[in-house]
Amino acid sequence: MKVLATKKNKLIPRVGRLVTLNDEKIAIFMTSEGNIYALADYCPLTEGPILEGMVSGEYVYEPMRDYKISLVDGRIQEPDEGQIKTYPVILEEDKVYVEI
Repeated sequence: MKVLATKKNKLIPRVGRLVTLNDEKIAIFMTSEGNIYALADYCPLTEGPILEGMVSGEYVYEPMRDYKISLVDGRIQEPDEGQIKTYPVILEEDKVYVEI
């Protein structure tokens, strides 16, 4: 199901934006290149949010322990392991939709 999450002009490159869709907290990130990604705002390793992590390229660095997480597929990079749920993003004009 496609749900309106935000507008593109409300996103700041490299800064996360929290939305709650169907009781799920989702962190939306826009890279410096303008690519938009949506991940569950929950790190299974720290049991904390990823929203305030630093974005570099197509990765976000989890704010508590600095785990490197792919914005593309949600995989926590070596030497650590884990996976964060990702959501497909659909951009229509200025509207950002998330498939949940």
